Amino acid sequence: MTTPPVFRRHLGIHYAVAETPDSGLKSLRVSSATPETPTQEVLPPPSPRRCWCRRDSAHWLAKELAGDTPTIVGIDHALSFPLRYFEVHQLAPDWMAFMEDVHRDWPTDAPHT
Repeated sequence: MTTPPVFRRHLGIHYAVAETPDSGLKSLRVSSATPETPTQEVLPPPSPRRCWCRRDSAHWLAKELAGDTPTIVGIDHALSFPLRYFEVHQLAPDWMAFMEDVHRDWPTDAPHT
């Protein structure tokens, strides 16, 4: 007897370095798979760039996760910093403290930042 999968969809985002959140990244890839369908690349929204940018992928992901499909997401992105960073900047070693500190120096939520 096999157990049905917990997640009905698997999404993957492979990020690469870019100068700004809106610069197109030819190496940024988005993929999707379900138990019934093999992994397939998700094409970026139509634009003159013809490739994904960080902002578009974030908006796409938010829209995808707003539904009822149980989904797991894998993001190939450096998300950690050495503990020394928190000590030097006198931050509590938690995610929200880190995000608030980053946002003070890099407010990337505004257009063309």
